[in-house]
Amino acid sequence: MTDWATWHTAYDDPSSLLSVRLRIVQAHLSAALSQAPAGKISLVSLCAGQGRDVIGVLPSHPRRVDVRAVLVEADPRNVAAARRAAGDGGLSQVEVREADAGPVAGYADALPADVLLLCGIFGNVSGSDIRRTVAAVPALCNPGATVIWTRHRRAPDLTVQIRHWFTEAGLMEVAFDAVEVNTMIGVGVARAGRGVGGALPDDPLFTFGSARHR
Repeated sequence: MTDWATWHTAYDDPSSLLSVRLRIVQAHLSAALSQAPAGKISLVSLCAGQGRDVIGVLPSHPRRVDVRAVLVEADPRNVAAARRAAGDGGLSQVEVREADAGPVAGYADALPADVLLLCGIFGNVSGSDIRRTVAAVPALCNPGATVIWTRHRRAPDLTVQIRHWFTEAGLMEVAFDAVEVNTMIGVGVARAGRGVGGALPDDPLFTFGSARHR
């Protein structure tokens, strides 16, 4: 079993895979917030860990006051760390929920999202769970929403298939960063079209831990 709180210590090394991935995700998140239409921005991050992607961007972002963020994380130690970081950053609009992000019911009140983060999930769930999650994205998002996702590119590299699933679900790919540092990583960005909405799924999107690698 992975100790997910200890796992986050790799972020303390700026040359680590996680730090490299984090900087890429933060850059895409900052751009998504800047490009969002005027008004309130609903941000939802699933399996948010310690919230470093969101909490690392919001304090200095020009759209900070427009964002209402819900971070969903199951590990109580990571939840506590994220809440401390949000408090230290003066981010009263960031809510960190201790919950399994698989069942949508735990954060349905925060949907539809204008920005949806699916980072650190697809390497830990089965291929069928990834496809189910991607297929459900249109029901989780507003038109024009930005979705940021990550997945390692070790064999078998599913990133090509995942990108196809997003297109199949009606989203347009905005960017895909394929980076090689110690191990291969991929960071994808997609944008929801007008064909979004529909009923939220009753069944869980995924079972975290059903695949070996994060």
